[in-house]
Amino acid sequence: MAKAIHSMIRVLDEARSLEFYDRAFGLKIADRLDFPDFTLIYLSNAETGFELELTVNKDRTDPYDLGDGYGHLAVSVADLDAEHARFEAEGLNPRKLVSFAPAGTLVARFFFVADPDGYQIEVLERSGRFT
Repeated sequence: MAKAIHSMIRVLDEARSLEFYDRAFGLKIADRLDFPDFTLIYLSNAETGFELELTVNKDRTDPYDLGDGYGHLAVSVADLDAEHARFEAEGLNPRKLVSFAPAGTLVARFFFVADPDGYQIEVLERSGRFT
């Protein structure tokens, strides 16, 4: 059986991205592989073995076009209201809290936030299938 281990995104400004992912999600550098044309930076925290791989192409100066195929990354948190308030206090510009209950039964509570390159991240409350 396959085990999900990481997801990769391309980022323009390494320092800006590292600062965002640390402040927002407590992700720290687990490994760094430096090559002549690019650097791979693996981020993780104690909550999970899954990593976020940041690819920094050294000659890149233009922002990446995220296109219309990318959706979002998702993380879960124990206290969604507290995290939303913390994101606001940190100036991370979270979008509004949403209670998703299309048929009258709560499916999920969440908010979205964008990283410095425009990647969308869904922050879900740990409940139901998202524990």
